[in-house]
Amino acid sequence: MKKENERILWLAVNAKYMHTSLAVRYLRECVKGSEIMELTINHQLLDALGEIYEQKPRVLGIACYIWNIEMVKKLLRLLPKALPDTIIICGGPEVSYGTAEFMKSFPMVDFVIRGEGEEAVPALIERIRQFHFAKNAMKKLAGLGIVPGVAMRRGDGTIEESTDVTVADFQNPAVVPFGYREEEMEGLKERILYYETSRGCPFSCAYCLSCATAGVRYLSLARVFRELDFFVRHNVRQVKFVDRTFNAKKSHFLPILQYLVKLPQSVRTNFHFEVAIDYLDEEVLETLKKLPRGRVQLEIGIQSTNPQTLAAVSRVNHWEKIAGHIRRILSFHNMHLHVDLIIGLPGEGMASFAKSFNDVYALHTDMLQLGFLKFLKGASMMQLVKPYQYEYMPMAPYEVMTSDALTYGEIRWFHSFEAVFEYYYNAGRCRHTADFLIAAEENGNAFAFWQRFTNWWECKGFHRIGHATKNLYGYLRDFCRETYGLSEKLLDNLLRFDALMADGGRIRPTYLHWDMEKHQDRTAPFWRSDRPLCYIPDFVFRNWRDVRGKYHIEFFAYDVRQAGKGKMAERETILLFDFTGFAVTCQEIVL
Repeated sequence: MKKENERILWLAVNAKYMHTSLAVRYLRECVKGSEIMELTINHQLLDALGEIYEQKPRVLGIACYIWNIEMVKKLLRLLPKALPDTIIICGGPEVSYGTAEFMKSFPMVDFVIRGEGEEAVPALIERIRQFHFAKNAMKKLAGLGIVPGVAMRRGDGTIEESTDVTVADFQNPAVVPFGYREEEMEGLKERILYYETSRGCPFSCAYCLSCATAGVRYLSLARVFRELDFFVRHNVRQVKFVDRTFNAKKSHFLPILQYLVKLPQSVRTNFHFEVAIDYLDEEVLETLKKLPRGRVQLEIGIQSTNPQTLAAVSRVNHWEKIAGHIRRILSFHNMHLHVDLIIGLPGEGMASFAKSFNDVYALHTDMLQLGFLKFLKGASMMQLVKPYQYEYMPMAPYEVMTSDALTYGEIRWFHSFEAVFEYYYNAGRCRHTADFLIAAEENGNAFAFWQRFTNWWECKGFHRIGHATKNLYGYLRDFCRETYGLSEKLLDNLLRFDALMADGGRIRPTYLHWDMEKHQDRTAPFWRSDRPLCYIPDFVFRNWRDVRGKYHIEFFAYDVRQAGKGKMAERETILLFDFTGFAVTCQEIVL
């Protein structure tokens, strides 16, 4: 237990409990004897304040990001009432820009770290120690001279802003230490652990804060391998690399992929990377092909397929390579692919976005995330506000509200569109039904289908309430009846198939016509015979509960596997669903 007059606490307010903060862990290692606390934005404000109060820190450092800054501001207003003698330090992208304005608005904040903190924070703490952690002496600290990267208050009340800094010696573990500790891993291994092997980005996209930093700095591969060994040894669930472009330098990233290929099959850790997929070459693609299933997942920022829009934000996409490489990697069937589009980019109105959406949707990646353009402090996107007549939220998350290409009404509608798309496509639900309707009723225009469904959704008032998963199939059925006039029989077949292929087959709405009891006279003898071995090589009948938990046989009046073609052969099709693997699989069987 730290003495009360020495305790230094680094606070992270994460977006979700599953997340971890890399920033506070760096600072904990950089400042000997300091501690960390992780809360979430879902904490009640007074509960969060109470947890901080219990620690009674003499120095409280708060990491400020777009997802937590509004809660942090509320906490800052309460902290002096609960902990009047606590020295408060803020850092992170939300306060590294507009620093003087922030410090004037929040006079209880003694210092702001601008930019990277691994060198600036220890230097500041040494200064604070010289004044014996006395908050009322902090204005005297400026008299000792500027600390690079630290904004502070002078004795006369004015603010010394300093400048934002980067760590030049990024490779040096004495400067940028490994953030995780052995003793905390048991409690962290089921959460998402953030990790970096590089800082900076070779690209200069206007909407991204990475455009504010020139060049890319890398950790040595020897160090990276040691640290990845640490995660593997502790059997963590997922390591999410925060490298802005993981594949920026082939001599750095390819050996890391080769390391992952060589890990034992038994390793369960998943490694998440953000890549510029159009810059992969044949050697890298062949290496990705060798990865065990589930070992890696890739996030690919496409953002738009409109060349004029991309040029406006200083981004270049090689679309044919992007599409070709995505299709190639999907054919490997060994990793999750997540792609991004941004709503509200310069010049991208409804028609342009519809084309971008259709281009990307046609790739059928595992997830297509729709984000809204944000106007981040320090990003060069701010220079495009006037030329494109942007209006945006003045508080976090600073999202676009209008532009010369989109009205507020259209932006508001897109929020409903994004919610519907998350409920269905990105959750892996009803994809076969959607693909059937897109092919059979919308001439292949995916945006038209999701647009029509969103309009129906809003007419029902569904955008104003939450929804249970079991009801989603019924909503889609009702929409299809009203909009396309499809038969009950066809819809029931499609939705039963989709329900079994999603959510591990656990959600089986009672309003669909399940065949479990109707055909028991045909399925029971099958499971008791040796015929399952023809479809499941390692099958052993133990008991009915085991069979029902792992497998399911369903009867269909159509070959529902052909749904994406917009046509399905009308014949009895018996499918065996297997829920034991990485994803649900099915195959036709003969009883």
